[in-house]
Amino acid sequence: MQVEIWSDVICPWCYIGKRRFEAALERFDGRDDVHVVFRPYQLDPTAAPGATTPVRDAYARKFGGYDRADEIIAHLTGVAAESGLDFHLDQAQRANTLLAHRLLWAAEHGDDPARQVELKERLLEAYFIAGANVGDPDTLARIAAAAGLSSVVIHGVLEGDLGLDETRQQLAEAASLGISAVPTYVFDGRWTVPGAQDPDVFVNVLNRVRSLSRAATDEAEAAARSKAGSTCDDESCDV
Repeated sequence: MQVEIWSDVICPWCYIGKRRFEAALERFDGRDDVHVVFRPYQLDPTAAPGATTPVRDAYARKFGGYDRADEIIAHLTGVAAESGLDFHLDQAQRANTLLAHRLLWAAEHGDDPARQVELKERLLEAYFIAGANVGDPDTLARIAAAAGLSSVVIHGVLEGDLGLDETRQQLAEAASLGISAVPTYVFDGRWTVPGAQDPDVFVNVLNRVRSLSRAATDEAEAAARSKAGSTCDDESCDV
């Protein structure tokens, strides 16, 4: 089963959702057959490369003032703590995330796709917990190296065009799929679940998707056996 998770590295619900989905996988007996891949989404694609904005300021502009921003930050911090995450949104700096998504694309298409999950975790941790600038090339280079990406790949992304077209295509695909909020989970390319659902919900979805996939496989195999069992003579076929 493939689970595509459309998310941004500056989205608090994406980090919370990641932890909740991981908790669900721990309870799912088919977890060894689940392949997780992260897809790009930008909460603020117009953010200027190289510039940062304190989260509190960004929230105040978006939600109607600093009092409301502080309420949201306190709520997110409390919800994150329930999943074992120690958010420091007072230190977080909003930034353009295109470079980060290109590194994630490169990690997925490297010699070990599992590094993408490691890189995603490190990027989220850097932003939400360490207050790092995840739009800064030097910071991204250190994070990517710690996740096991080669210097050639890192250089190709941060100083070249590696993954640029592909990431832009995936961002366009998100729009074509109607994804307008993250996180959004797509199971086997057919079943979509929006939002950072509770682990119980994710467990139910995983079980349901597995059942549906098995039913579809059984139906296809039955059709194949029926076709293989057809016979032909000189005048007709029993199809």
